[in-house]
Amino acid sequence: MTQKILVILAHPVPASYCGALANAYAEGAGEARAEVRRLVLAELSFDPVRAGPGPVETDIVHAQDAIRWAEHLVFVYPIMWGTIPALLKGFIERAFVPGFAVDFPKGSRLWSRLLKGRSARLIVTMNSAPVIYRWVFGGPAHRTMKRAILGLCGVSPVRITEIGPMRTASKERREAWLEAVRRVGRALA
Repeated sequence: MTQKILVILAHPVPASYCGALANAYAEGAGEARAEVRRLVLAELSFDPVRAGPGPVETDIVHAQDAIRWAEHLVFVYPIMWGTIPALLKGFIERAFVPGFAVDFPKGSRLWSRLLKGRSARLIVTMNSAPVIYRWVFGGPAHRTMKRAILGLCGVSPVRITEIGPMRTASKERREAWLEAVRRVGRALA
C-alpha cells in the first residue's frame, strides 16, 4: 500500500532553503512511490491570530482535509528566536482545534487524540549548532512540536532532523544536507 505523506512548509519565504529541503524530501518520497501532497503555509489565506468562534477560512478547511488524508506529516521550518516560526504557530492555533486534532469530552479530565495513527518528521534549520540548541537551550521548539502539540494530538512517533548551523554552511554542506533529506524521504521516514 502506498504511504500518504503531507509535506508542510512553514517558512515565511517559500523559495528559501527550507523550501529546497521540503522539495528534496518530497522528491525522495516520490522516488519511493509514496503519494505526496504539499502544503505551503505562506501561500494560505487565514488570520493566524483570530480568536473565538466564527467561520473557518477555506484554506484552513483544505489544510485539515490534507492532514486527515495523510499518514505521515513532514514539517519543514527554521528555528526563530529559539522556537517555531510565528506562521507555524498561527497555523497550528487555527487548524489544530478541538474537534479536529483533539477533543475534550464533557465531564472527563482527559482528552481524545484525534490525529492518532499518524507519524511525523520535523526537518528543522537553525543558525546555531544543533548540539548547542539541544544542550544549552534545551531544544524548546522540539519539545513544543513533539510533545505539546503533535503528542497531545496523538501523532507518534515524531522524529527530528536538525540542520545547522546555517549561517556558516558552505554551498557543499548545504548540498549534502539536501541529499541527506532526500534519502530520509526515500526511506519514507
